[in-house]
Amino acid sequence: MARTRVVRESSTSSPGQPADRRRPLHFAAFLLLADAALVALIIAFVPYTKIDWDAYMSQVDAFREGERDYTKIEGDTGPLVYPAGFLYVYSAIKFLTAGQVFPAQILFGVLYIVNLSLVLLLYVKSEVLPWWALGLLCLSKRVHSIFVLRLFNDCVAMTLLHAAMVLIVYHKWYLGLIIFSGAVSVKMNVLLFAPSLFLLMLKAMSIKGIFVALLGAAGVQVLLGLPFLLSHPVEYISRAFNLGRVFIHFWSVNFKFVPEKLFVSKELAVTLLVFHLTALMVFAHYKWFKHEGGLLRFVHSRFKDATSVQQLISCKPIRSNLSKEHIVTVMFVGNFIGIVCARSLHYQFYSWYFYSVPFLLWRTQFPTLVRIILFVGVELCWNVYPSTAYSSLLLLFLHIFILFGIWSSPAEYPYVDKKDKTNSNKMAKTM
Repeated sequence: MARTRVVRESSTSSPGQPADRRRPLHFAAFLLLADAALVALIIAFVPYTKIDWDAYMSQVDAFREGERDYTKIEGDTGPLVYPAGFLYVYSAIKFLTAGQVFPAQILFGVLYIVNLSLVLLLYVKSEVLPWWALGLLCLSKRVHSIFVLRLFNDCVAMTLLHAAMVLIVYHKWYLGLIIFSGAVSVKMNVLLFAPSLFLLMLKAMSIKGIFVALLGAAGVQVLLGLPFLLSHPVEYISRAFNLGRVFIHFWSVNFKFVPEKLFVSKELAVTLLVFHLTALMVFAHYKWFKHEGGLLRFVHSRFKDATSVQQLISCKPIRSNLSKEHIVTVMFVGNFIGIVCARSLHYQFYSWYFYSVPFLLWRTQFPTLVRIILFVGVELCWNVYPSTAYSSLLLLFLHIFILFGIWSSPAEYPYVDKKDKTNSNKMAKTM
């Protein structure tokens, strides 16, 4: 009877498995086609909104005319505050579009679809969401606007970041770090992913491998910034990598309820930084390294298990084949912690984490209806213009609630363990 039951189960379930696996791919392909059509309609019929494009073009012009002093490269919205990769990217865009908005919109429409393709690949491979929930990735009015009606450099940076994540998911760590560094060179918000990335590298790579990967990433920054580092190094570093910038209170989407005097204070900045670092350490110790006994125990084991300095430097951890789900989870959650603790989020900053929101919601144990309500709530907050004390307070509450849901959910098993797979297959055959 047991044998008959196994045969029936296998005969009814196995034919459906390939179809179930293909369904997300088919739906993702449909979403790409549908969203491409939507992007084309937006470009054709929705008026372009002038914000930073002219400033970008002015800064590119100064660079192409030979200016290498970052303090003298400015636009109508202020001085240049992005690393050198930004200038190269937008110089290429100006070359392709002659500085005209409409062809640039078409280019950013293509960029939008490329970015969406990368994100869908991450979702499909991590297998966290049901297939139908992939449609949430195409439903943001604000993100469509950021890409094809605003032409912000955030779009380029996040596309490169998602490309780096795809490479890392496939364990192409060295190339992934190169692309990651390229994303940082366009806009520094990508550094919010850096703590998570470093922790994943500790799990997956030898100390020597980590050093080589970081050296390659640093080399990208030096190479891109070389024209400025050779002529005006202090001006370049102080402007392009200024971590102490204070944003304008009016444009804040997440802390508009805070009085402006407190908003610009160092006390608030230091408090949020402490919360940020503390949350990262707590998640790392109790969630991301839970199966290793905690972060400190994992680090200690790296030294304890080594019999020589050469082994310590050159050998990977015993288990180093990280699962796709774990990689994406750690990257997205680490970035989201930075978002929750950010002193100011401007409207274009929504692109920093929108594409992770469905993934984060499905990493919680909330009912599906609650997940949808949270998704809609976050989107509505980002579409209130100008932001109000109530909308920003609601957004902060939703962020904290989502983070609490992630914290309360079980930690995923981080490794692709071939031995465990073999044992489970043997058990299935025995049954």
